[in-house]
Amino acid sequence: MFKLWFSLFLTTLIFQVQKFAVCEREQIPTPPLPVLPLPSYSQLKWQQRELIMFFHFGVNTFTDSEWGTGNENPAIFNPVGLDTNQWVSTAVEAGVSLVILTAKHHDGFCLWPSKYTDHSVAGSPWKNGHGDVVQELVNAAKARGVDVGLYLSPWDRHDRRYGHDLQYNEYYLAQLHELLSRYGDVREIWFDGAKGSNAPNMSYYFTDWFAMVKELQSSINVFSDAGPDVRWVGNEKGFAGSTCWSTINRSSLSIGDGSIVGYLNTGDPKGTDWLPAECDVSIRKGWFWHKSQSPKKLSDLLDIYYNSVGRNCVLLLNVPPNTTGLISESDVQRLKEFRNAIDTIFSTNLAENCFLIRASSQRGGKGGGFGPENVLDSDHLWTYWAPGDHQDDQWIEIIGTDGGLRFNVVRIQEAIGLGQRIKRHEIYVDGKLVAKGSTVGYKKLHRLESGVVHGHVVRIKIKESKAVPLISSIGLHFDPYWHPKNVQ
Repeated sequence: MFKLWFSLFLTTLIFQVQKFAVCEREQIPTPPLPVLPLPSYSQLKWQQRELIMFFHFGVNTFTDSEWGTGNENPAIFNPVGLDTNQWVSTAVEAGVSLVILTAKHHDGFCLWPSKYTDHSVAGSPWKNGHGDVVQELVNAAKARGVDVGLYLSPWDRHDRRYGHDLQYNEYYLAQLHELLSRYGDVREIWFDGAKGSNAPNMSYYFTDWFAMVKELQSSINVFSDAGPDVRWVGNEKGFAGSTCWSTINRSSLSIGDGSIVGYLNTGDPKGTDWLPAECDVSIRKGWFWHKSQSPKKLSDLLDIYYNSVGRNCVLLLNVPPNTTGLISESDVQRLKEFRNAIDTIFSTNLAENCFLIRASSQRGGKGGGFGPENVLDSDHLWTYWAPGDHQDDQWIEIIGTDGGLRFNVVRIQEAIGLGQRIKRHEIYVDGKLVAKGSTVGYKKLHRLESGVVHGHVVRIKIKESKAVPLISSIGLHFDPYWHPKNVQ
C-alpha cells in the first residue's frame, strides 16, 4: 500500500515539476515599457481623425474681406439659403468626423445670439433675428454622427472693452461659457494669439480661459500655439516639418510668439509634453469665401495631405460657405475628387499580398505576440512588431510573391500609445535605398522620388530610436496621381 501511495506521489510531483517548467518556458512576454510622455485618450482619438474641417463664415463672407473692421452693420448678414445639413454632408463625404466653426472672428460678429453683445445674428435680418448658426450646425452634425469644434477669436474689433484687460477678459469668458455650456459636447476649442495693433499691450488670460474650458468640457482638446492638447504647426500652408515630433516643451511656447514657429513645426525629441501638431490650410487662397477665388487643384491638396497627415499631423482643411449659406459646388466637387483620390491610393495595401514577412528579431521569440505579422492587421495602435532589446539597426522585411511588388508609396506607423520613438529610418527595395527619413509617429508617408518601383524584397531599417521601436502598421501603396518631376 505504501509503495502504491509513494508511486502516485512521485508521479504527481514529477507532473507538477514538468508543468511548472512548461509554464516557465511558455511565459507570455510583456509589452515594453512606454516612452514618456504619452497621449491622452482624447488626443489619440483626435489623431485618428486625420482630416478635419474648418468653416470660416460671418460678415466677411458678405463684405468680400478676410479681416472685418468691427463696424459692419449686422443687417448685411443674410444667408437666405443657409443649410448646415449640406455643410455636414459635404464633410461626411470627404471622410471628416469633426468640423470647427468660426463662432466669432476678429470683427466680433457672433454667429449665435450672445446675450453679451448686440453685434450678432440677433441683429440681422436672417430668420428675423431668431437664427443661430452654431445651434443649426450642432443639430446637423449630431444627426450625422459628426463632432463639433468652435473658434472664438481673442481679438474683437467691435467690442469697446477690447484693450481693457480685466473688462475684456470677463467679456470673453462670458461668451466662452455660453458656447461651452449651451451646445452640448464640443470636441475641440480653437485659440490663436491674434491681437489688434490699436491695443498692442492687451493681455489675454489664457490660463483662466483654459481652466474654464476644461471645467465645462473635460474631454475637449484645446488648440493653440501652446496647447495644452494640440499645437499649431507654425504656418498656414498645411505643411509640417519633415521631422515632426508629437512631443515638445510647453514651457518654451508662448501664444502669438512668431519666433517659435520653427520649433512648433518640428517638435522636440526631448519634449516633456505630448502636444501633436495640427496643420491648418484653406481649400481656397482665402479663409472666407470670395466669388473671385476657386478651390486648389487636386494635386495641391494631395501635396498638403502627404505633408500633414503623412508627417504625423492632423489636417484641418478650411471650406468656407458662400453668401447663400452653402458650400459652393466647385468646392464640393473638389472635395469628392480629394476623397476619391485618398481612397484610391490607400484602400489597397499591396503588402497584404506578400509571400513572407520577417524581422531582425522579435520580443519574446516566436509566438510571443509581438511578431512582424502584426504590422499587416487592422489595428494601427495596439498591436505591433516589437524587436528584441536592441533599439537601433533593427529591420522588418516584406517579401513579395513571384510577381513581385509594384508601388510608389510606403506607409509606416508607430504604436504611439506607448510613445513616439523612431528618430531615423531607411527603406530598401531589393537592397537599393529608395527613401529615408527621421520621425514616423502616428503615420509617415513616403512618396518615392524615384517613381514606381518593382521589387521582391522591401526592407525598412530603424537606424536610430529613443527606445525599442514599435511598428504597428506598414503599407505599400500605388498612387496613380504621383508623377515626380525628376522622373521621365
